[in-house]
Amino acid sequence: MRKAWLCFLLLALAAPAGVEAAASGRILKVLKFYVDAKGRHARSPSLYQRDAYQAWLRQHPEARGGLRICVHWAANREAQKEGLRLRAELITANSSKAKPIVVERAVRRGFLGRKWDALELLGKPYRKAGRLIAWRVTLWSGKKLLAEERSFLW
Repeated sequence: MRKAWLCFLLLALAAPAGVEAAASGRILKVLKFYVDAKGRHARSPSLYQRDAYQAWLRQHPEARGGLRICVHWAANREAQKEGLRLRAELITANSSKAKPIVVERAVRRGFLGRKWDALELLGKPYRKAGRLIAWRVTLWSGKKLLAEERSFLW
């Protein structure tokens, strides 16, 4: 019995050595926040206070300074070789589906391949864009699309 377990263990350890892993990734969660003129999406670290401040910013558009899209994503080591990028495509009141506003950022793999990163649309471009209608967030490795998450209206 002991020899069978030893053979199984050796085969399990040796098998992945010759196999090339494919680049893969996924988007785990997307959160959208308004930010004020100082770039804050909350006045304190409390989740309750963050939600209350977001409700206040929704009711007072004149106090908004921009939009922050926080993305929780994961990717394996193979995807890192080509370089990872997060891209948000935003359809707003002053843009069209044919030509959405694109916000892009290069990112690095985090601990155990998972990480939170933020894409921001601030200042004059935000004021020019108008109200957010729909969005799509994608994770890219080089020119290969790894993952996509989109809003209901996309």
